[in-house]
Amino acid sequence: MSKKTLILFAALFTFGAVLSALAQDQNPGRVSGSSSAAIDNQGVRGYLLGPGDVLDVRVFGQPDLSSIVEVDDSGQISSLPFLETPLPAQCRTEKEIQIDITKAYSKYIRNPQVSVRISDHKSRPPATISGAVHGAMQVTMLRRVRLHELVTKAGGWTDRASGTIQIMHTQPEMCPDPDAVFQKTSAASTPGTFGIEVFKISDLKMGKEEADPYIRPGDIVIVTEGEPVYITGAVMGARELVLKDQLTLGRAIAMAGGVQRLAKSNEIHIYRQKEGKGGQDDLTFNYDAIKKGQEKDVFLQAYDIIDVRMQNQFSPKSLGDFFLNMTKSSMGILPQRIIY
Repeated sequence: MSKKTLILFAALFTFGAVLSALAQDQNPGRVSGSSSAAIDNQGVRGYLLGPGDVLDVRVFGQPDLSSIVEVDDSGQISSLPFLETPLPAQCRTEKEIQIDITKAYSKYIRNPQVSVRISDHKSRPPATISGAVHGAMQVTMLRRVRLHELVTKAGGWTDRASGTIQIMHTQPEMCPDPDAVFQKTSAASTPGTFGIEVFKISDLKMGKEEADPYIRPGDIVIVTEGEPVYITGAVMGARELVLKDQLTLGRAIAMAGGVQRLAKSNEIHIYRQKEGKGGQDDLTFNYDAIKKGQEKDVFLQAYDIIDVRMQNQFSPKSLGDFFLNMTKSSMGILPQRIIY
C-alpha cells in the first residue's frame, strides 16, 4: 500500500471518529414535536409486550420459518408461518414467547433453535411532562418509571412551580402489577375530574413514597405554575412573587427584604380582585400585630397587590428622624477648637 493511500485512509478514519463523537455528545433528553426520548434501557429485559410491538423471530437453519411479526390488536401473534393457533403475547416477555414458539415448532422440527427479539416498541404511547419544568418533553418508557425520574429527565422544576404536580391518566394501565403499591388513587393525592391526581412537591422532596407514583404510558404530567403576587412601596425590594405553599403576608414581606424604617407597617394595604366582579377590594392589615403574634397572618391570593406605604411626614417617627438628622447636620458645621 502506497504512502498516499495510507494518509487518505487515516484522514477518513479520523473524520468518521469525529462524527461519531459529535453524535454521542448530542443530548437526547429534550425533544420537540412528535419525537420522544426513552427514559433509559434499564429493566428493558422485563418489558411486557402489547399490541403494536414488533418481534424478530429467527429459527436457525429454517429461513422459511424466520419472520418479522407484530402483536395484533387482540394481544396475540397470529402471523407466524405454519402455526394455525395464535399465541398469546400481551403482558408477556420475549423470553416467554420464545418458549411458546419453540414448543409450537417442535411438532414439525426436532429440537428447534428459536430466538425472539423485540425490534420495535410501539404498544405504549409516550408520557408527556410540561409546565414549570426546564425542558418540556415526551418520554417513551420501556420500564416502570416513578414521578421523580420523569421530573429529573425534564431538568427539574423551575422557581415558578406552585408546589403541586398534576397527573392525568389518559388510558388504563395495560399490564397492571397486582402487587404494586399504586393501583388506586393514593390518599396523598387529590382526585379531580378526568382522572387527575394532584401531588405535593414538598412531599416528593421529603421522599414520601405515596407522593412518588408510577407514571403510566400516555400520562400527562403538569408541574403547575404559581400565579403572581406583587409587593411594592416601602419595602427593601419591590418584586413579583410566585404564589406557592400557602404564601402569607408575613412571608411575602420577608421575601421582599422586610419593610423600610419609615414604613407604615401597622396599616398595610392589599388590593384584591373582587370575585366574579370588576374592580378591587382595599384590605388593610396590621403587620406589627402579626409579627408579635397578636393577629393571625393572612394567606395571599393570586394577583394580590401588597402596598406598603410610608409614614405621614408629621408622624412622631418621621419627626424624630427629621430632628435627628438636623442635629447631626448642625454638629457638622460647628467650629472646632483645639486646647493647648
